Amino acid sequence: MIIKEINIRKMKMTMKNPFTTSFGTFQDKEFLLLEAKDELGNTGWGESTAFHSPWYNEETLGTNLHMIEEFLLPLVLGKEIGHPDEVNELFASIRKNNMAKATVEGAIWDLYAKRNKMTLAQALGGERKQIEVGISIGIDEDMNRLVETVRGFVEEGYKRIKVKIKPGFDVEVMRELRKQFPNVPMMADANSAYTLEDVELLKQLDAFNLTMIEQPLASDDIIDHAVLQKQLQTPICLDESIHSLEDTRKAVELGSTKIINIKIGRVGGLTESKKIHDYCMEKGIPVWCGGMLESGIGRAHNIALTTLPNFTLPGDTAGSSRYWEKDIISPEVTVEQGLITVPTQYGIGYEPDFEAMDQFTVETFQFKAE
Repeated sequence: MIIKEINIRKMKMTMKNPFTTSFGTFQDKEFLLLEAKDELGNTGWGESTAFHSPWYNEETLGTNLHMIEEFLLPLVLGKEIGHPDEVNELFASIRKNNMAKATVEGAIWDLYAKRNKMTLAQALGGERKQIEVGISIGIDEDMNRLVETVRGFVEEGYKRIKVKIKPGFDVEVMRELRKQFPNVPMMADANSAYTLEDVELLKQLDAFNLTMIEQPLASDDIIDHAVLQKQLQTPICLDESIHSLEDTRKAVELGSTKIINIKIGRVGGLTESKKIHDYCMEKGIPVWCGGMLESGIGRAHNIALTTLPNFTLPGDTAGSSRYWEKDIISPEVTVEQGLITVPTQYGIGYEPDFEAMDQFTVETFQFKAE
């Protein structure tokens, strides 16, 4: 296929409720959508998962747009690409900027699947017809309200509850939730809010039979996590520390983690995600797919990735209605008793809702091959 045209939309969608983590609170989600067109008029869609500020990592919506326009598009526009894996190789000379890379690569994966009359899941090698999903709940210092929020999602059938924690909002919160929901699979996500000085506090979480504690220490660390894991019964899951297959290998060999959260944007795309999945499967390390508050386009990519066999833990891919009054795909992603049925249409399996897209589009950019 030859990439003849790239269209980018700068989007702004308001979530139903504010979302709070250890690094801040926000309600408006700004992001990029990227549409890639080939010489036959086929189209594929990708979504940037960077936030408007560098909270989660160093990337932002603004830096993504700059990197895509100035450095990544010249490597693919007008070029003949046999398989999306080649995009990963084309981008190898550009350091980091993984979310920008994943935005472009994701659109080309969708395009490739459609050209070859496959679902994106099939193109990736996935086989599941349904995927199990959990829910991610932001920090809510009103304990009664938090309990009722969790209760609502448990009653909806979500397979796992993830609760954000931070210093001062951790042990007692998990104690109360475990008291209320003794048999519900539950995990805590710290988003790098702790240090090794908090070992004794974190060891108290062992009493609550958590599936995992996610990224308790620094976002760029794998050394201290190895020290911490030796002192915890609860498995540590790494998120922000893992940007590549190489990071994964080092963390596993050091004993820094027992579970890996794969986020497509964080690791630079679906190709690298597959590599990490395959390595973890070989090493007996379970993986799951984390969420970045995506619209339906990014959510569809997560669903396809989660059909791979080593995604044995429920991910964060909740239904569209969890976050949006109206999503930008048709049909919207729906969850029934904690399960999402994998779509059977070619590519990502959902159609873009252009009326909704236009409603949330702030700015557009178009690039054509010469």
